[in-house]
Amino acid sequence: MTAPLVQARFEDGIALLTLDSPPVNGYSFEMMKQLDQHILDARFDDSIHVIVLTGAGDRFFCAGADIGMLGDVTPGFKYQFCLHANETLLRLEHTSKLVIAALNGHTVGGGFEVALACDLRIARKGGGKLGMPEVALGVLPGTGGTQRLARLVGKSKAIEMMIHGNNMSFEDAAEHGLVNRIEEADDFLGAVLEYARGFCPPNKAAMAVGHIKRSVQTGAEIPLESGLALERELQAKLFASEDAKAGIQAYLDKAKPEFRGR
Repeated sequence: MTAPLVQARFEDGIALLTLDSPPVNGYSFEMMKQLDQHILDARFDDSIHVIVLTGAGDRFFCAGADIGMLGDVTPGFKYQFCLHANETLLRLEHTSKLVIAALNGHTVGGGFEVALACDLRIARKGGGKLGMPEVALGVLPGTGGTQRLARLVGKSKAIEMMIHGNNMSFEDAAEHGLVNRIEEADDFLGAVLEYARGFCPPNKAAMAVGHIKRSVQTGAEIPLESGLALERELQAKLFASEDAKAGIQAYLDKAKPEFRGR
């Protein structure tokens, strides 16, 4: 039996998904299908509040699409491959649970595009490089990179980064707002999981965290008036939740709330 290309572990409110395709954790259609299914599993599991996505080993988070595979398939397959990868990352982005990319190693090309579809990016100190060097292959970042990078850093900066195709250290990426946090290399994944647990009950109202994510991810792409309407609808759902009632009552009682994720 072929070893899975995405390892999944669901526990303590966290879905830990690990890209596992040595030597560089490059993704194929089969890997994206497995990732897609695990995202759906986490979405439907009420006990899961945060998704953490990382790479196997300590050298690569993901180096993007398997270039050898792309050299062997038809143009039609390449188009469908890119379309499915886009759909998978949109599913990750639209899932109403916080998604954290734990960048354990080099995060380049399509690997960076995968990381951009996550809500937060935490990188291992001194752990690798980050960038989109696709221009050196005569192609563009085709798994959402041109769109998500421009939305994150602005059009001019995104164009500059992609036409030069240079990689930067995680530390430099943090200065550009491409990485949210840098964690020490010792027990890097443990530190990320500890951080992720901070957004799970009883520490945080996970529904509120997820609805904040949904309001921003969807609202930022639609007109302001429509975004405000979405915000009101999500807020109404939260006001009716047990966690909102507990949070408001705890505030009035000057006590620490015990959230339950519902």
